[in-house]
Amino acid sequence: MKQIDLMFRTMIAELQQRAFDDAWAEDFPPTGRFVAVTVDGRKYWYFDQPDGEGGQKRRYVGPADDPEISARVETFKESKSDYKGRRKLVSTLTREAGLIAPDRFTGEVVEALAAAGLFRLRGVLVGTVAFQTYAPYLGIRLPMAAILTGDADIAQDYAISAEVSDSLPPILDLLKGVDPTFRALPHISGSARSNAFRNQSGYRVEFLTTNRGSEEFADQPAAMPALGGASAEPLRFMDFLLRDPVRSILLHGAGVSVVVPDPSRFAVHKLIVAGRRLDDAGGKAKRDKDLRQAGMLFAALQQVGEGANLADALSEAWSRGPNWRSALADSAQSVKKEHSPAVWRTFGIIPDEEMRKASSGLTR
Repeated sequence: MKQIDLMFRTMIAELQQRAFDDAWAEDFPPTGRFVAVTVDGRKYWYFDQPDGEGGQKRRYVGPADDPEISARVETFKESKSDYKGRRKLVSTLTREAGLIAPDRFTGEVVEALAAAGLFRLRGVLVGTVAFQTYAPYLGIRLPMAAILTGDADIAQDYAISAEVSDSLPPILDLLKGVDPTFRALPHISGSARSNAFRNQSGYRVEFLTTNRGSEEFADQPAAMPALGGASAEPLRFMDFLLRDPVRSILLHGAGVSVVVPDPSRFAVHKLIVAGRRLDDAGGKAKRDKDLRQAGMLFAALQQVGEGANLADALSEAWSRGPNWRSALADSAQSVKKEHSPAVWRTFGIIPDEEMRKASSGLTR
């Protein structure tokens, strides 16, 4: 796996900052103002904007202790759009640096959701579309075969959705703005709520959230107040994936500033879910894709000096309990066979005997 030149890595950093600045300028025009609100002892930024009827409309921005957000609060009036220049940067990165842009339709879907405020409301892009953004984030080239997808997965922590006191516009309306054939899909449980949407061509947009642990909520889509009428599928292990997400750039159009899981957590999470896939044809195909993406990130993270962060994420997951250890151990054997010893040494933090016991289901 090859790192791109320093010149291109510098261009990525500039593109990321300018895309974030432009998105900020569109979301927060100078006619409004930022206000700090303290909730349960923690300060959050909100944005007040005239509603045209003599009142104010308030929107959630983010925690005041996020240094990037606080800096934007101080300088947002100075942010200026440079769409044309950013398009040129994206073109250079895809044509000359060898980074791969998402397919046009995926880019349009993510761009529409981003413009509506998805990432401002602490939504996180997950799945293969998120994996696509790790190439510019880490400054490496990823093979096309590892990043092709026919869907987009979005996640949001359940507690965050309930607490931000703000919401996206109706999700179905946003998606129909991209393709009018999008429709809500019925949930397998028979619930009237829907967490997935699909267009006539079969492209699927799905919303996921953290599992609250109670049987009362099992197999039922969770109501998500911030997601514009969409519900979300509660999944195990999602809390691990969504902790401490990072900002990256989707190389579509003039660049779309997105929030994705930390790549170390993404890689370890892929091992966990791979170890729990069904043993049918569909499950095996998804397992192979999970392991391929995990293996590539294991190699890339160590190559760019992030091996310690990867080891920390793996150690945290391993300490979560026997089900986690069993899933990790099972997938780890496959990664070990398919990738170099340099990748495998990350697992050196786990004694071989512990790994063997977990793989055979004997760990207590």
